[in-house]
Amino acid sequence: MANRNHFLVLRNKSIKYFNLLEKEVKFYREIKDEEQKARIGFYFLILEYITGNKNLNELSLSMTDTDFHKYFSNSNCDDCGVDAVFINYEDKIISLFNFKYREKFKLGNRQGLNDTLISSKYTNALLQDNIGTLRGKPKDWAKKIIDCLNGNDVWQFQLYVVSNDDQTVNVDDLHLQCMKDAYDLDIIPIGLQDITDIMSIRPEPINASLVLEHNAIMSYSENDLSSSMSYIARVKLSELIRITCNNGGIRDEYNIEELSKLSAVDLNYDILFDNVRGFVTKSKYNLNISESLKNSPHNFFMYNNGLTICAENIISKTINGKKKQKIDLKNIQILNGGQTLRTIHAFNMTSPDVMNEYLSEAEILIRFFVAENDDYKNKIAEYTNSQNAISSIDLKSLSSEQVQIEQYLDDHDIIYARKSGDTGKSDCRNYKHKITMEKFGQLLLAVKGFPEKCANQKQVIFDKMYNDLFVDNFDITTIVSVIENYFIIVNTYSEIFTINKIEQKNYYILYMNSLYPNFEFKENINHLENAIHSFKKNKKLIDSSDSRILIKLEFRKYLDEYMKEINMTLAII
Repeated sequence: MANRNHFLVLRNKSIKYFNLLEKEVKFYREIKDEEQKARIGFYFLILEYITGNKNLNELSLSMTDTDFHKYFSNSNCDDCGVDAVFINYEDKIISLFNFKYREKFKLGNRQGLNDTLISSKYTNALLQDNIGTLRGKPKDWAKKIIDCLNGNDVWQFQLYVVSNDDQTVNVDDLHLQCMKDAYDLDIIPIGLQDITDIMSIRPEPINASLVLEHNAIMSYSENDLSSSMSYIARVKLSELIRITCNNGGIRDEYNIEELSKLSAVDLNYDILFDNVRGFVTKSKYNLNISESLKNSPHNFFMYNNGLTICAENIISKTINGKKKQKIDLKNIQILNGGQTLRTIHAFNMTSPDVMNEYLSEAEILIRFFVAENDDYKNKIAEYTNSQNAISSIDLKSLSSEQVQIEQYLDDHDIIYARKSGDTGKSDCRNYKHKITMEKFGQLLLAVKGFPEKCANQKQVIFDKMYNDLFVDNFDITTIVSVIENYFIIVNTYSEIFTINKIEQKNYYILYMNSLYPNFEFKENINHLENAIHSFKKNKKLIDSSDSRILIKLEFRKYLDEYMKEINMTLAII
């Protein structure tokens, strides 16, 4: 249950997040009020968790909130009850966000129904295709949403109602049901407890014990001399609920008889700290799990890939005349199967009868591994997750070289965000920069000589090109200067108001700086802008956007020749 301390931890984390945001995103007007900093930091923190996008500049483009744009762009456009918009073109999901940040904690305080219903002003304009009264960012996003909805693809339409209130709005309210039906809208409330569950805070060790039938377990060791044993077991879902619940006493009660005790427990979300996947609220995959539990619990074992649980230590001993085996698990984490576990716990909470009727009848395959160090644990997570639909970026976030980069940059006061919501290893540090793993990969690609590929090759960076960028001939001592140069370039561009600013240009300047360090950043910016203009003129592409030009290999080769001529001219002079 969330409490005042959780509220204060979130507030401090939100302020810290704003401080990081302020270093990357330029505000038109300075924000001095601490509560306003916390409010804006809260918005961005939640957006990062839910969307999985860790790029603060890109997230700032999602913001439609009226108050935010008073500071950010000096505009005053009515947000019509929607504070941010995010479109996932890959999974065909349109997400609207309604944020409310409370400055004081009140036990039992619930999200306001009217605060949610006000978002219907925006959804009305969208679905009636009548956006004439909208202005600024809300209107820009409305056009994009209408284009999506008017196409032939099937889109999921959802509204996140997010606040730091103690309790969430009742989605079964008649008014909200009417809103859901009218707009075919999924309403997803997120409150303080939900946010506390997903915040990236290193948990205290989680221990558990269980007893299994001898024929339901198989042991494994790496070699005959190893003292560490790992296990593959067939485990009832009632036992899985018990060993992953938020009640330490019940986790140790391996001989539990009253299954009704398990109907009231919830998932201990700390057990998912090392899980690859981010925060997933609802998916087709989750619905399939629930349906298979209802319709055929006895076959669930065959329908599901199971879980991977990693422990610091596993102690096993034979009991009951060698018919059963007692296993004590120390400091466990779910490395694979987090969505499955969340869904099983959510299914358990739907009714007191679910435990006896379904979960006590169903079984699941669990791999129990001993991981004596983080590198081994990360390898287990990477390989066991590689069979599922998880991006190469998420998988590589577990690799030893990425952990080393994180540690090295932390020593230089730079946050290397391998996970969503990361605000550094220490809450007491004033970090200079925050850079995501994906962004850093793009910077390396630019320095390697491929600035034209940076904008649309994120997956390739962490797949086919990964070893070339991060492993072979990778010099960790150079990475601080690469990152600091990138932020200098971003700030330099922001000071030049006459230039069309796009992220691809930052990659090109970084590339040019690696080849021609004798030029100042502003000089290279001028050279790049002149090269873009002359390329468009020569190729009769005046009407083409800069972004379309910059992804062309032909332009990068043109720029190389352009810069060679400038250098030759200067050498003669």
